Amino acid sequence: MNNEQQINHNREEKRCTVVGMTCDVCLSALKIGTGIVGHSSAILADGIHSISDTVTDALVYTMVRLSGKGPDQRYRYGRGKYETLAAFLISIILVVVALGLMIEGARDVWEAINGGSLERPHDIALAVGIIAVVVKEGLYHYTRLKGRKTGSSALKAYAWHHRADALSTAATLLGVAGAMFLGEPWRVLDPLAAIAVSVLILVLAYRMGKPAVEELLEVSLPTDEQNRIAAIVTATPGVKAFHNLRTRRNGSLRVVDIHIKMDGEMSVAQSHDITREIERQLNEALGEVMTNIHVEPYHGHNHCEKVGNNTTIESK
Repeated sequence: MNNEQQINHNREEKRCTVVGMTCDVCLSALKIGTGIVGHSSAILADGIHSISDTVTDALVYTMVRLSGKGPDQRYRYGRGKYETLAAFLISIILVVVALGLMIEGARDVWEAINGGSLERPHDIALAVGIIAVVVKEGLYHYTRLKGRKTGSSALKAYAWHHRADALSTAATLLGVAGAMFLGEPWRVLDPLAAIAVSVLILVLAYRMGKPAVEELLEVSLPTDEQNRIAAIVTATPGVKAFHNLRTRRNGSLRVVDIHIKMDGEMSVAQSHDITREIERQLNEALGEVMTNIHVEPYHGHNHCEKVGNNTTIESK
């Protein structure tokens, strides 16, 4: 990916974050106002919960801005890890939110079991809940599309955050609807649904947090991608063998370090052309790749390169 493409992707990431931030601020104000006027503690709590979304929005926006600055003297590999850090922090926020919903729901269930009651919410609470679910689900699909287009791990995590909010509001909506139409004995549906959704949010947090942690710890690329890299290198004319293949991710960037063996009598210009061809093929096959290729003379013996835990590839 050239510098202009990187700038365009970063611009799209920032635009996407601003859209989410604007929607979250509006939804927070609408829910809180509705909760107070419509006598719905569930909608009011959901509105207060939505305030945390604006914090997440600001976090993602800051990280995206930092990651978009590109490499410099201090950050030779760029700032892609800022996106990964944002994804990790969002997963932590989701865990905290999920545990809060779970504790609050359990407390309400316990209160209902002990004879407590909730006030019937106003009809406006139901309408606002429906609007919130539609908006957040729309933001999920919009942000997920942009995350796939730009390869941004932060936007992909941000999309799941929108989905988690939609599910949380849907649970609140079920509770509000039950309280309105099924009578007082069924108002316990609200906290029960909140507990179920909190478990789902914890699963989503794990799904986005695990790859973020792996990337921060510089875990190698998946075995199938390493196999593709090995196949491209060994199939490139002029390459006799390879070894010391190391891979990792840096935000949307894949980093590949490898030593290749070529004819020792080959000119510097020829070996350079071969490494450029390898770089071209890797970028074409895997997306944005930063390659560090070390060239060594070939002495006529084969070398085995192990990829992943089980697959061993014989280089030429």
